[in-house]
Amino acid sequence: MAGLRQTPLTCSGHTRPVVDLSFSDITPFGYFLISACKDGKPMLRQGDTGDWIGTFEGHKGAVWGATLNRDATRAATGAADFTAKVWDAEKGDELHSFSHKHIVKSVDFSQDGKTLLTGSNEKILRIFDLEKPEAEPRQFLGHTSNIKAVRFNKDCNQVWSVSDDKTLRVWDVNNCKEVHSIEMPSAPGSLELTSDGSIFTATYGNFTVFYNAENFEKIKEIKAPAPVNTASLHPSKNFFVCGGVDFKMYKFDYFTGAEIESFKGHFGPVHCVCFSPDGELYASGSEDGTLRLWQTTVGTTYGLWKCVAPDIDSGDSNSSTINASGAQTTGTATEAVKVES
Repeated sequence: MAGLRQTPLTCSGHTRPVVDLSFSDITPFGYFLISACKDGKPMLRQGDTGDWIGTFEGHKGAVWGATLNRDATRAATGAADFTAKVWDAEKGDELHSFSHKHIVKSVDFSQDGKTLLTGSNEKILRIFDLEKPEAEPRQFLGHTSNIKAVRFNKDCNQVWSVSDDKTLRVWDVNNCKEVHSIEMPSAPGSLELTSDGSIFTATYGNFTVFYNAENFEKIKEIKAPAPVNTASLHPSKNFFVCGGVDFKMYKFDYFTGAEIESFKGHFGPVHCVCFSPDGELYASGSEDGTLRLWQTTVGTTYGLWKCVAPDIDSGDSNSSTINASGAQTTGTATEAVKVES
């Protein structure tokens, strides 16, 4: 499959920048993808194809954060209307709305889906008990500027946060105290935990940096050609992808730091990226108002990407591809079908 061109699936429907993305785990119905957008209308899609399923309507401002619980039965969003909302992801109904005193930038479910973590421009982290939504949330105080992203660790006994105050902080869930703080050279842009819970990935400036989730030690940092806003480590931990201000998606070898490949598909800065739970694709969101799905291994048959090997016996050096509508085309690159919502 050498020389095949990366052709992302372009998922339209949003009207303003896409600023956050999150996949569910693999469920009996496949896996799902939620997008947060400044148009105030977070969208749910089938994860492997990008097909639109529904839009969560109720926020009165830009939506900055969005996530799904593990089995994709619940969604959570954080917005500029100073609320975090929890939704029935199967019916689209709003279940809870939690008021804040400033913009909610990031949300995350615990592993069991029973609690919701939020980070806001109040410089406060909160954990809400979804089984007792009327109860006062636990609060974590210490950041001195806007919180950009928050995540539970694997055991949900700690939470991690990054902020415009140029720190990454770790907090104890039980006593709401800070247990560790990491100073960064510039404000971090993103925060992600690997599926096995062993590594936290963050970005700042031109760098993607990796931390051991157990002892908080820096494992390594790798420099990109341009400032990056977001990065995601593949489930295999062999490579990672990142994107930023130059509109490109980069893939780097995790061990050597060597750039493997880069692709330009967006028409604006890349704000968010994450790998699917099976690692077969990654999704990116951009200032251009689209989210795009990219193949991890270009040329494989997966989702809406169809690739058939060349007919060697007939001497045909081109590969034949069949798109989702059944129409057959010919070319040396895998062709993708644009997903309209």
